Amino acid sequence: MSVSTGQKNDDAGRTVSELIERSNRLGADKRNTNYAGGNTSAKGVGTDPVTGEDVELLWVKGSGGDLGTLQESGLAVLRLDRMRALAGVYPGVEREDEMVAAFDYTLHGKGGAAPSIDTAMHGLVDAAHVDHLHPDSGIAIATAADGEALTEAIFGSRVLWVPWRRPGFQLGLDIAAIRRAHPEAIGTILGGHGITAWGDTSAEAEANSLEIIETAERYIAEHGTSEPFGPPLEGYGALPEAERRAKAAALAPTIRGLASTDKAQVGHFTDDPRVLDFLASTEHPRLGALGTSCPDHFLRTKVKPLVLDLPADADVESCLLRLRELHAEYRADYAAYYDRHAHEGHGSPLASQARPGNPADAAPSPAMRGADPAIVLVPGVGMFSFGANKQTARVAGEFYLNAINVMRGAEAVSTYSPIEESEKFRIEYWALEEAKLARMPRPKSHAGRVALVTGAASGIGKAIATRLAAEGACVVIADLNIDSATTVAEELGGPDVAVGVQADVTDPAQVRAAVDAAVLAFGGLDLVVNNAGLSISKPLLETTEKDWDLQHDVMAKGSFLVSQAAAKVLIEQDMGGDIIYISSKNSVFAGPNNIAYSATKADQAHQVRLLAAELGGHGVRVNGINPDGVVRGSGIFAGGWGAKRAAVYGVEEDKLGEYYAQRTLLKREVLPEHVANAVAVLTSAELSHTTGLHVPVDAGVAAAFLR
Repeated sequence: MSVSTGQKNDDAGRTVSELIERSNRLGADKRNTNYAGGNTSAKGVGTDPVTGEDVELLWVKGSGGDLGTLQESGLAVLRLDRMRALAGVYPGVEREDEMVAAFDYTLHGKGGAAPSIDTAMHGLVDAAHVDHLHPDSGIAIATAADGEALTEAIFGSRVLWVPWRRPGFQLGLDIAAIRRAHPEAIGTILGGHGITAWGDTSAEAEANSLEIIETAERYIAEHGTSEPFGPPLEGYGALPEAERRAKAAALAPTIRGLASTDKAQVGHFTDDPRVLDFLASTEHPRLGALGTSCPDHFLRTKVKPLVLDLPADADVESCLLRLRELHAEYRADYAAYYDRHAHEGHGSPLASQARPGNPADAAPSPAMRGADPAIVLVPGVGMFSFGANKQTARVAGEFYLNAINVMRGAEAVSTYSPIEESEKFRIEYWALEEAKLARMPRPKSHAGRVALVTGAASGIGKAIATRLAAEGACVVIADLNIDSATTVAEELGGPDVAVGVQADVTDPAQVRAAVDAAVLAFGGLDLVVNNAGLSISKPLLETTEKDWDLQHDVMAKGSFLVSQAAAKVLIEQDMGGDIIYISSKNSVFAGPNNIAYSATKADQAHQVRLLAAELGGHGVRVNGINPDGVVRGSGIFAGGWGAKRAAVYGVEEDKLGEYYAQRTLLKREVLPEHVANAVAVLTSAELSHTTGLHVPVDAGVAAAFLR
């Protein structure tokens, strides 16, 4: 009796569903694998859409995906017979990179993810389900100096050792051969790299993966030394929490500026106890210098970190001086590392003349991508990590924490022995990695920039924060109402995009705390928008001294305090930056019953000119925006200002926006989004040579034209 196409499709659907569920479970626990690391696969029967015949398929996690969040769209689907047939045309290890492009000719159906470099491992191994993971415990054994002997001692013939080999087609052939020769084995330890496990069912593969991971964990716990990083190093212990976070905030701008010498980077800070423990031990300088081993680790963290060699109680100025010296040494050392291993040409036409298999004639290496550290370690304080965006920076830190765990495990039972420097270079400057980078989308206009917007939980401030986040910036939502600020931050994407902080801009301590929160969340600060405000609409004789002081405290003094605190960070970073004042048409227009508000707006407008003149030498641009008639969505108008202005002009409050629009040259109502547009343009690269400017966003109010 034949099986119907519908039945086969149901079976394929169950296979994929089980694969996704297994992947998500394994990826959710960082003990099993790091973010976007490792891959899983399943083999099964599908239907050829042309012939209607049965066809064996391989579903495997595609390039760049994350197991913990994997969905069906993140799988590559290949014809198993065609994928395995590639072994017959395999040109040898010297040209194995060519096989990645060949995978495209084995794909099944439309859509799906691009096959990764590890696809061969999954397709060639004769098992229905295969997992390749990067668990800390497994890599600890894989990077131990006597890893092969440890593997035999821990697992016997149940798990076999595979000497280091760069990921690729040959590694897949090697593991497939081990599987054939040792049918009793459930998996392998990949030297310097990770683990691979398999099973006849999805549940069996998952159980075998966890058995390898948990067995390695138990062995390290039971047989490891009590001080794998050596005894405590006097003076290098963790500072008290408040003290170390204050020191981190003081160091962060300079560290970010150093890490952004070649290209602007976003930062992440952690004072995880495991980092502090590592830095408080005698062996941390030796281990830090050895760098990471697993390819996924050092592709994110660079070949090794920059480690400050001063005790925890060293003062900030001494730390900054030494960090600058170490940074110069790091860059020189990285350039020497590149020169030791790079093949000449750097992408020149000579690449097409290279003869495979001959290192002297190997294809030219990609140009050096930058010599700045991705990881900076400060004893007693914690770890700063950097990347093109917040997620990349955070994940880089997570990867180095994985590396610390690996070093702890390896040193507990043996000696940490990562792969050779030359192998690290081959992977870091792999042509396939370069091609992956080249495929990345062009960065958005504000990518890599950190913005702080005051009064950002509603109205114009919220619109500005939303627009800046949409343009790729990380945003600090500063507002009196912390609940509203936190809500807006979550709406914009959460901590990898935005954070909410409470800030009364009239309080210098709260302003400094908001700026510190920005540098601890994202590494530094690039763009500040002075938007917080309120409005009191009264004639002169009814305006009280309290009204006057409140109006000026919030907008004139508040803008001064925010700009002062931000300028300190901008100057220390030495990366330039932007300060924007949301002023008003009223800063230049004399209207009735508006003495306190208009006078303080004029104060803000002149702060723009004064600070543009003072901060220009540091590359900091200071500009202003003069909105008018922003009624809809405005917190100020909703708070009573609208009713008072409507009374002044003799119109109904709900018609006030229309009234303002009709008195403009363009007859258009101004919305918060229009102000946000002006902020985005003023702070973009297109206006990099503009400072001291006031831009009207009022639909054309002739009386407010700048003269």
